[in-house]
Amino acid sequence: MRVALAQIISGRDLAANLSILEQQAQRAKAGGADMVVFPEASMRAFGNSLLDIAEPVDGPWASRVRSVAASLEIVVVAGMFTPGSAGKVRNTLLATGPGVETSYDKVHLFDAFGFLESDTVDPGTDPVTFTAGGITFGLATCYDIRFPALFLANAERGVDANIVCASWASGPGKVDQWQLLARARALDSTTYILACGQGDPVTQGVPAKDGAPTGVGHSAVVSPLGEVLDELDGAPGLLFADLDAAVVKEARQKLPVLANRRQF
Repeated sequence: MRVALAQIISGRDLAANLSILEQQAQRAKAGGADMVVFPEASMRAFGNSLLDIAEPVDGPWASRVRSVAASLEIVVVAGMFTPGSAGKVRNTLLATGPGVETSYDKVHLFDAFGFLESDTVDPGTDPVTFTAGGITFGLATCYDIRFPALFLANAERGVDANIVCASWASGPGKVDQWQLLARARALDSTTYILACGQGDPVTQGVPAKDGAPTGVGHSAVVSPLGEVLDELDGAPGLLFADLDAAVVKEARQKLPVLANRRQF
């Protein structure tokens, strides 16, 4: 199965962000992809109000994403915001396209490095997986990548590839941490890691918003044995990768960490 990671830089305007999504989905389809993955906060960039634009997964923004996926016959995974409890939203990944219709609410909220996502966002509770093109995928969002248990839970559910959509906060050592964590989670779970982040606004001459995790780029595809198969830099771009469930099976025969794991 061929997948594409669309490293975009979303902004405040929902319609403009949808236009970027549609253009990149068209490019992904033209490149032979069966699925295109977009970052966390594709609906609206962090550093802007989220409560006023949150909508259900059958609302107008999500319905437009669904329409793009259907017209191109491609699975689309994209970050949006759905209603939470009073005064809060949920940080949601929508996965939609031929034979796929599901969503995941971010479980681990980014209360770190001086940012308190829990002030405005309600956490999800459960892992979510889906199957497309003979590959089973798990969903994760940004800060989730620091928590191996989610990736192990997905692997136990038969996942071959974990999708991580992010809007990674910048700062000293943060790109190194993103790269290291993607490789570590691949090795923990012997799955492909499809790590798709927001591009770095600084590469486009736009200063990052103070305190807002607006992205550092470096989207990457990592093999089940922790090899970086391809990676972008900080600028917007489109990355393609071919996934094979047989590669995951072979990796688990060579490195049976799931079978050898002890419970304490």
